[in-house]
Amino acid sequence: MAAQRKRRLGTTVALTLACVLVCGVAFAGAVFVLMPGARDRGTPVVASGSPTPSKPKPSTPSPKPSLPDSTDEPLPGVDTPATPPPATPVANTGTYECPGFSGIAVPVSMLMNDTFSWGDDPPYKVGDGKGDINWRSDPYHKPSWYMWLHSLRWLGNGIEAGQRGDRKVLAHTMAIIHDWVQDNPYSWKSDIGAWEATMHRTNVLLCARQAVLTGMHVSSLPSQYAWLDKALIDHAQFMIVNWSGSSNHGTDESIALFGVGCTLKKPELKQLAVERLTQAITTAIDPQGSTNEQSVGYGMFNYLLWGRATTALQRCGSDPGKVISQRRAALSEWLALATKSTGELQQVGDAVRQKPTGAAGTSLDYVASLGKHGTKPKKRAAVFDAGYIFGRTGWGETRPFTQESTYSIRYGPARTLHGHDDHMSITYSSHGRDILIDPGHSGYQLDKWQAWSKSAAAHNVMTIPSATTASVQTQLVRAAITPTWESYSLADSPAPDVTRKRDVLVLKDPDLIITLDRGQSPTSQRYETLWHLAPDQKVTVQSPTTAIAAKPGDKSKTYLLQIPYQQTPPSDGITVVQGQQDPVQGWYYPDIFHRQSAPVVKFNRNGTDATILSAIVPAGSSETVTYKTRTIGSMFFVDLTVGARKTTVRVLPDGRLTRIN
Repeated sequence: MAAQRKRRLGTTVALTLACVLVCGVAFAGAVFVLMPGARDRGTPVVASGSPTPSKPKPSTPSPKPSLPDSTDEPLPGVDTPATPPPATPVANTGTYECPGFSGIAVPVSMLMNDTFSWGDDPPYKVGDGKGDINWRSDPYHKPSWYMWLHSLRWLGNGIEAGQRGDRKVLAHTMAIIHDWVQDNPYSWKSDIGAWEATMHRTNVLLCARQAVLTGMHVSSLPSQYAWLDKALIDHAQFMIVNWSGSSNHGTDESIALFGVGCTLKKPELKQLAVERLTQAITTAIDPQGSTNEQSVGYGMFNYLLWGRATTALQRCGSDPGKVISQRRAALSEWLALATKSTGELQQVGDAVRQKPTGAAGTSLDYVASLGKHGTKPKKRAAVFDAGYIFGRTGWGETRPFTQESTYSIRYGPARTLHGHDDHMSITYSSHGRDILIDPGHSGYQLDKWQAWSKSAAAHNVMTIPSATTASVQTQLVRAAITPTWESYSLADSPAPDVTRKRDVLVLKDPDLIITLDRGQSPTSQRYETLWHLAPDQKVTVQSPTTAIAAKPGDKSKTYLLQIPYQQTPPSDGITVVQGQQDPVQGWYYPDIFHRQSAPVVKFNRNGTDATILSAIVPAGSSETVTYKTRTIGSMFFVDLTVGARKTTVRVLPDGRLTRIN
């Protein structure tokens, strides 16, 4: 067997796998919100494969190697179901349904030749063609590739063919599964890739068991497959001892553990799984609908995941309770607000470019259909305690859904799980296109690209590249939501003795965003306010105060204005970077497999302090944007003209931004 060829992964590869596989004047009609933070401020013993595993305390997850940027979940957009679970309770059939093999589809012809493929890398022959696999294969040195090999989900087409009665394909598929079981005896904890894939592999084993029964037209497992039930018990025991806790990885483990209990009639496994799910839901999704993953993409994944948990419990006779449905309902509203006018989810945190999955009876159905059907969300803009602000000019009531403007702003706890160092960052869509973008998700490879995509430099924030910054908590000091504008004030200290403040004003008609960034340090620093634009934009710098971005031939353009306020912009006050590799800057990831060059406009300052007043103004291709400034007492005013529309913005001495008309 291939076990004779088995070699341990080197320390570096193992660690990489752990890291990568394993977040004063009120105007009429205004609603002012004082943020929650401001209210107070002004490894256990591993057991052998026993048929009745003992039950440890469900509140004690087994820690994985404590390494930075640990991620251990499947990838949203690649690994999410095409449709959500049923909205109504399902019948109790006493069975666990095979969850399928989405995200990985290896043709039967390749499977029969022991060839594996994932992502955009060429197919690779991992076995001898007879089901004897080299499970240490790692030709592309990619942790995700290795983990998905060990997940066995690439055998999905073979399992489904066997279920339809193809005995030859079933035999070869089961030979590969048996080879994994023999070559990776319990416990496989020393192999991070095999560990991370346990929950996925458990479901594959359950699906394979069902395929054997259906394909061979038998009601009980034939004796030649007795090893399969033993393997399921081993996998259940592994997940009992090595529970990942309240992350979505732990939730997936609990569903798989429940599946083993349901299939093998082990009520103690079902009970433990339900206890863990009950414990995890209150951490995974908070009462406002925010997830603990610090990622919009993983928010969508969590919505579908907890729906699958509910369905699995109901189908096998367990009561999921009310909390899961309540938290999912809140999450559906959160996701609806996190959907851009373009019909895609905000690409915030580790998130690929994707559309929301509609769910009947929820606001997700409304946004997924671009307002054509479903229930319109109750709010137009909302502030969430977990560190998210989502807003829009409307839901398509007075203009087409896709012509509304939408935005997101981040604040809150320091980066964790699938979050980025994106505090104070803004994304913005208007005129039917993306204006300010997030860099996206570069994948799980620990390299310079991932380091950049998670960093502040990859986001629309004021950065201090001359200082050693760290992930920090950011306060949302105040927020005001009115019918035609919203304003927000944020503050943090991203480096020792360095303070950073940002005030944001979002306007409706004309649609635009104004920001006031202030940085201060006892020593001279480099301050750069960054504006990341879509890859198709071409930027022309007209002066130290004005840049214009447009897609050639498009009907719209974007003015990026650096309005002189307290400081005069230097001659190099605006610079543009695109497609730079050292240091990395000016890129965009629509998904983890593709990287595109994209322009970044920088508003620059040098000194102990910086004050940068920016205006991001989308306009029609034939429209002109101009502004004038004036000072009255201690207040500063900006009179903006966008085509034929005019508005006035006031800057108060403390930096607050408000709309006058």
